[in-house]
Amino acid sequence: MQLLLLLLLAAAAARASSSDDPFLSGAQANHSYNIDCGGTSNFTSAFGRRWLSDRYFSAGGNAGMVAEPHRFPQPQERTLRFFPPSSAGKSSCYSLPLQSPGRYYLRVFTVYDNYDSKLRSPSFDVSAAATLVLSFRSPWPETAARYGAYSDLIFPSDDSGSGATDVCFYSLSTDAPVVASIEVAPVHPLAYDGASTGSGLVLVNYGRLTCGNSLFGPGFTNDSDAFSRVWQAGTDFRNNDLTYDAITAGGRKIFGSNQPPNYFPTKMYRSAVTTGGDDTNEIEYLMPVDTRMSYMVWLHFAEIDAGVRAPGQRVFDVMLAGKNVTRIDIFKQVGGFTAFKWTYIVENLTSSIMSVKLVPVVGRPILCGLENYAMVPLEMRTVPNQAAAMKALKDSLKIPARMGWNGDPCAPKRWDAWEGVTCHRGNKGLVITQLDLASQGLKGFITDEISHLTDLVSLNLSSNSLTGSLPPGLGQPSLATLDLSSNQFTGSIPGTIGSSKLQTVLLNSNQLDGQVPEVLYSVGVHGGVIDLSGNKGLCGVPTLPACALFWEKGGLNKTGKIALGASFGLLLLVILIVVYIVCIRRGPYDYDFEFPQDLTSISAISAKRNRYQRAKSVMLAEMEAHSTDGFYTNGGTH
Repeated sequence: MQLLLLLLLAAAAARASSSDDPFLSGAQANHSYNIDCGGTSNFTSAFGRRWLSDRYFSAGGNAGMVAEPHRFPQPQERTLRFFPPSSAGKSSCYSLPLQSPGRYYLRVFTVYDNYDSKLRSPSFDVSAAATLVLSFRSPWPETAARYGAYSDLIFPSDDSGSGATDVCFYSLSTDAPVVASIEVAPVHPLAYDGASTGSGLVLVNYGRLTCGNSLFGPGFTNDSDAFSRVWQAGTDFRNNDLTYDAITAGGRKIFGSNQPPNYFPTKMYRSAVTTGGDDTNEIEYLMPVDTRMSYMVWLHFAEIDAGVRAPGQRVFDVMLAGKNVTRIDIFKQVGGFTAFKWTYIVENLTSSIMSVKLVPVVGRPILCGLENYAMVPLEMRTVPNQAAAMKALKDSLKIPARMGWNGDPCAPKRWDAWEGVTCHRGNKGLVITQLDLASQGLKGFITDEISHLTDLVSLNLSSNSLTGSLPPGLGQPSLATLDLSSNQFTGSIPGTIGSSKLQTVLLNSNQLDGQVPEVLYSVGVHGGVIDLSGNKGLCGVPTLPACALFWEKGGLNKTGKIALGASFGLLLLVILIVVYIVCIRRGPYDYDFEFPQDLTSISAISAKRNRYQRAKSVMLAEMEAHSTDGFYTNGGTH
């Protein structure tokens, strides 16, 4: 999908006013912010709007300045940030912190002005909410290249709970994407039919016109807009073969404007165009479009002619892309001096220019404003837990900026911007199926968050300088190929590594030790490929040394540690038993006394005397037991 951005506001329009930014209500200002890309300090505009110094951007970019800053009266237009792919990779992002999920208005100012002295404007794409929304192709129109162009859209924020939404820039060839300012403001959730179409769409502005006014809105005039929208003068989009007259409300109040959910500004309805000449003339605007997209068209009316006092005095047909889609009588719909808006979705366009035509039926047609939005469906994103796991891996593996690991790992699908990452469609979103990061100079470790990559089929981190132990989370049931060779991993191999799908295991040339799990070694037994060489501490399977009973590499192995623990536990149990016998089983009155020496001596003499008396008694008893004839008698009877 390519969207050729309608370059809304370029040289002449941008110079219509030297004012900076508009007034915003306090509540709106608390939820909006504006980034001066490349700027080094905060500042406040002439109308009290705060601009922040450059922040929230991914690594690898550089700050710059337009070649002729004197032609840019607004400070945020003079500075810029560009992302050379040699240092930033194919994708670079601004990760915008948003306070709550919802819909947001995004305005981006891009400018070239030969800042790099190459005389060639760059080609790049832009995504919001992981969806490709803008495309810039070299060469830009001269006015846009020299003075810059504003682009805006309405997008739903990321609902994954991360609290931030990425606006990403994708380099084509060797071109460096460039951006000068980024503005964000919340949009009412029901605005632009948000209840029925907004949650799954990005609305890209292909024309927001005020038909009876000159350019107005934030950044260009001292006029406010609840969503920070800018309304461009429609003169550049009229069919100039027709004649037009201007009409104003003459100071009369306009009812029904600036109301939720769209908050269309009152100023737009106070002026309008009508046809010049007789009542047979038409009003026609020619809007550039991409025929592959559908468009949401909004037309704005107000009967601001005091001479029209009843229904039927001004009636006209609306024709879009040559099709008569409705008949409008403003006074019949809402009465006089009251805002009236009408919307229609145009599909199946066959021309790159869409005609918006008002054809008179009674009287002359009238038009206050026109909006045309491309309806870009949200692209499928990486499932949230896998996206979070990939960002954790980015940190733990110390992925260099040149690899472009920014934004969503898998979306937009067209880009595959994360180098070495392969994704496929899953049941609930895009999933990571392959990581090939061999020989990238990585010096980190593998976080156990990798366990959330439950669809991973192949993991190759070979020939880096990764350290630490192998996490148990490497044991995904889906894994077929595991190559961690030529690193500096230590510790034992987790028993979780090994599944029926695992066919290749290369752990050679590391510093692993301990017994190899049988389930892992069985990969080779069943026809797969396994290489454990170059790990001096591994043992316990054929081709490797037998594991020592208790000791290995000068220390206790697992078996030794278990035996030591069991011995310590047994010793502790014996001690507890002794303590129990000595201290607990002893009665409360079982006391030991140390007798005086004289008592001890008397006791010893008495003990000897007692032993002599016992011996004599035994001897007499034996003699009496025999009769005089020498036969043994029982009880003294013969």
